Amino acid sequence: MKSNICKLNKDLTCLEAVLAEVEKVTTYNALEDKKALRLRLLAEELCGMLPGLIENFSGEFWAENEGDNYELHVELKADDMSIDLRDELISVSKSGKNAAAKGIMGKIRAVAETMLLAAFDPDLAPMAAPGEFYDYHGYNMGFGYIDPTIAIETGYIYSWSLFNYKTAVEEKKDEYAELERSIVAKLADDIIVGVRGKNVEIVVKKSFGPVYDFINRK
Repeated sequence: MKSNICKLNKDLTCLEAVLAEVEKVTTYNALEDKKALRLRLLAEELCGMLPGLIENFSGEFWAENEGDNYELHVELKADDMSIDLRDELISVSKSGKNAAAKGIMGKIRAVAETMLLAAFDPDLAPMAAPGEFYDYHGYNMGFGYIDPTIAIETGYIYSWSLFNYKTAVEEKKDEYAELERSIVAKLADDIIVGVRGKNVEIVVKKSFGPVYDFINRK
């Protein structure tokens, strides 16, 4: 099932439509209250990050599921980038300020902004060599060129994932502690940020299948 598409723009009332659409999805699929609440919380976390992005970039949101596997999708258009905004994002990237972003959702926003630069102009992408992570000012953002096989399957030119990020910071005490405090890091199975053509996608993944039921059994 795929939900209706919500247009994202500077009018923040669009975020109310996002949450309403997620409610429709949980109702249509007759999700149990606890599962519906978790999907709603993930949508709220996503909406909390979006204002700083949709201030400058238009886009779309939709939710979809295949059986017990749910995804929340945001697609942002890099073509909306002005020259002034491009220069501002380049400056932030070079200064390392985006690597110091606070909170997991703040870091995901920073990754999305870097990806938007890459989608706008590939020459602006500060990516690692194939198969490597990109360590930015001593801070592993956990993204690089995507494996060619995965690129064929997904269409992403570059990608970042929360799962890879968790692996990258396991031995970094402060960053791992931040993960432990994060609602979205606890609830989401994964979050992927990827460049597809001139667009950047943010996908929040959550499965309510047998593994979820076993872990959360009473």
